[in-house]
Amino acid sequence: MNDAQTLLGNPAAGFFLTLIIGIIAGWIAEKVTSSNHGLLTNLLVGVAGAFVGNKLAEIAQLQVFGFWRGLISASIGAIIIIFVWRAIMNRRQSM
Repeated sequence: MNDAQTLLGNPAAGFFLTLIIGIIAGWIAEKVTSSNHGLLTNLLVGVAGAFVGNKLAEIAQLQVFGFWRGLISASIGAIIIIFVWRAIMNRRQSM
């Protein structure tokens, strides 16, 4: 992939755009997974989801750039993070 890519795959994505995309992606993941989080958790899940989504796009050889592609990538990554987190917590509770 391109070495100029940053957190969300967009060289122009700055700190505040990353926060906005993270909050929106976390909120989308919260609604899709029927979770109930606060704003800070949505931000953290969304930004972490951006890392996961960007890595998955890189593996699939898809370019992620721009607001909408970054948001979709981050949302998919955030949903994956929530599902994995739930699976780990359910496994711990059953032990």
